[in-house]
This record gives sequence, structure tokens and C-alpha cells, in this order.
Amino acid sequence: MSQTIFKSSLFTDLWRWIQRLITAVFLGGQVIIHLLKGKIHRRNTVEQLAAVGPDSLFIALLTAIFVGAVFTIQVAREFINFGAGNLVGGVLAVALTRELTPVLTAVILAGRVGSAFAAEIGTMKVTEQIDALFMLKTDPIDYLVIPRIIACLLMLPILTLLSLITGMIGGLLIAINIYNVSDTVFLDSARNFLDIWDIFKAMIKAGCFGVLIAIIGCSWGLTTTGGAKGVGQSTTTAVVTALLVIFISNFFLSWLMFQGTGAGLAP
Repeated sequence: MSQTIFKSSLFTDLWRWIQRLITAVFLGGQVIIHLLKGKIHRRNTVEQLAAVGPDSLFIALLTAIFVGAVFTIQVAREFINFGAGNLVGGVLAVALTRELTPVLTAVILAGRVGSAFAAEIGTMKVTEQIDALFMLKTDPIDYLVIPRIIACLLMLPILTLLSLITGMIGGLLIAINIYNVSDTVFLDSARNFLDIWDIFKAMIKAGCFGVLIAIIGCSWGLTTTGGAKGVGQSTTTAVVTALLVIFISNFFLSWLMFQGTGAGLAP
């Protein structure tokens, strides 16, 4: 009996999750239509830019510097043992640019910003503030969703670029002070390995991740039911879903941008 109830509950939760994911897809389509009509709430957009960008800067940079340092610790010794210590900077630069900084920065924002979006809008939903917006002839998509999407679209690439620089600094400090790799060799290697288009592609990936995080957070907030308990469940599910979508989309974006035997697709 209890096993049957468990299976029924699991199926219900899965079906509910699929429905909300489909709703998020439709929300993305609505956002595109509203943007084509030029419907942007400027004051809310500026507020969300500050919340997504400057307020997330410290944690993003702190993560990046330790990621760069740890990656250097992991690879530098092996490269030096093989007589390839001059390649450490280049390998770090490629790893940070193509994968580590876009994905990890997106993960940080999914946890910090995506959860906040779901919680804020979910609270507005269960307290009927969304209905009040309709009564005031204000579209929640224009007032709540689009400013958050624009903020994530613009701020996540900038945070990714700053995280890349910070991660390289962290790796450089470890390479110089622990493995006696000169700064000139390290930076020359990074410059030789890294192409300017790698940086642009990383920022494109970050922008895509930002849009996905914002859409999922807002959609889960708008579909929240069940009072305070529902807000908590929506917040948790929104973060988990955003992380899942980030990792899946990262595979396809990486496959499109960096496939081949050593060079990405022509820009």
C-alpha cells in the first residue's frame, strides 16, 4: 500500500515538473514577443542589473580565484614531470575560458539569483500580488520577468569575463610561488593557447545560461501554489532544474562551439 502511494506521488511530482518545464518554454516565447514590441520596464531592469551583477561579484570572483588555483595545483606538477611546464598557463586559460568560468559562474547565479527570483515571484503569486498587477493593467511579464532576463543576459557574461581574469590570477600565483614557473612563460603560454573567439564563445555560453536561469526562476515563481510551503518547494525545484538545464545546454553549446580535433568551428 505504502509503495503504491509512493509511486503515485513520484509520478505526480514528475508530471507536475514536466508541466512547469513546458510552461517555462512558453514563457520564453512570450518574453520574445514582448521584447519585439519594446516593452521594457526600465526602473525594474536597473534594479535587477544591480542585484544580479554587483551583488554577485564577490562570490563569483572568490570562487574563480580558488578554482584557478586548484586547477593549477592539479595539473602543474604532472606537466612539469613531463617537461611541459611551459604549457600550464595555456591549459589553464583554455579550461577556464571554455568550461570552468561560464559553468561555475552560472551555477553560482542559479543558486543565488535563480532561487531569489523563484522565491520573490512565488511569494507574490501566493499572496495574490500577481493578480493585483493584472487589476492595475500591468503585465507581470513586462514588470517582473523581462527585467530579470535582461539582467541575467547582460550581467552573467560580464561576471564570467571577470571570473576568467581572476581565475588566471589565482593560477598564476600558484604557478609562480609553488612550481617556480615564471610569469612570462605562464602568460605567453596562455596567450598562445587562447584565441579571442574562445572568449566571445564563453560569453555567449554565459548569456545563454543567464537567460535559462532567469526564465526557470521566474516561471517556477509564477506557477507557485500552496502558500509558504509551495514557495519553498518552488525555490528548491527551480534551482535544481536550472542546474540540470545548465549542464545539458552546456553539452550542446560546447559541441557546437568547440567540436573538432583542436580547434573550434569557424566564427
